[in-house]
Amino acid sequence: MRWDGDRESSNVEDRRGDSGGGGGGGFGIGGRSIGIGTIVIALVGSYFLGVSPATILSLLSGGGAPQVQQSSQPRAAPADDRESKFVRTTLAYTEDAWTQIFTEQNAQYQPAKLVLFDGRTNTSCGVGQSATGPFYCPADASVYIDLDFFRTMQQRFNAGGEFAQAYVIAHEVGHHVQNLLGISDKVHAAQQNASEKQGNVLSVKLELQADCFAGVWAKRTDQRAKILEQGDVEAALNAASAIGDDALQKQSRGVVVPDSFTHGTSAQRVRWFERGLESGEVASCNTIDAKNL
Repeated sequence: MRWDGDRESSNVEDRRGDSGGGGGGGFGIGGRSIGIGTIVIALVGSYFLGVSPATILSLLSGGGAPQVQQSSQPRAAPADDRESKFVRTTLAYTEDAWTQIFTEQNAQYQPAKLVLFDGRTNTSCGVGQSATGPFYCPADASVYIDLDFFRTMQQRFNAGGEFAQAYVIAHEVGHHVQNLLGISDKVHAAQQNASEKQGNVLSVKLELQADCFAGVWAKRTDQRAKILEQGDVEAALNAASAIGDDALQKQSRGVVVPDSFTHGTSAQRVRWFERGLESGEVASCNTIDAKNL
């Protein structure tokens, strides 16, 4: 992925090295955070990442936690290591792409903030933990990432490469776009009156749309900045496939339970990312009304 020297976003807060989010054992979703890594932990649990799967399963079933106020202590100056520069540049790419898309619709894009942390950190959705994986908190319009997740992708799921990492960031920003467009609120409202099975289907639709939005971002960004190199798309598709519900369940349980899917199968995640990548248009990402995913 070609990115060196491009604009870096100023909407990144680096909390790495902080003491973390204080008391509380799990990540609260009172503000309905949405994380690409949540299903990883729920299914793989302590075997891979050393946390209790019961904690995350409780959250997936609707358990909440009190909201935690973010610390007002001053932060250190942002680090200038390659990883943080990559994250800031990738976030800038999302800002440029979505600003263009919103402008085409006579709307104004409001960028998300991205918070780097390690271990745990306070969010407006509760205490976020690195074991949860990257997640989006709509209550403070922020994406939270512990960069160790990228190493986990490589080591546990053989899904490495910078563009695969950029796909993860773009997916979470896709949830921010859903929040701005009011899609998340509509889906969550529908889930309140749905059965568990129906609620899971709605969750899958939301996640697949974020995958498609990540594809739209990739198309628009490559058209403008020529970021893609040989093998990049394959790396992103491999990452999408590796974190499909069926792949994770088969790896952790040895069996697949489709009714419990919340993020989509490997094939679905790949298909919707490819659809966004091919079209570069938000209109192609209407998973919510799609009859066949």
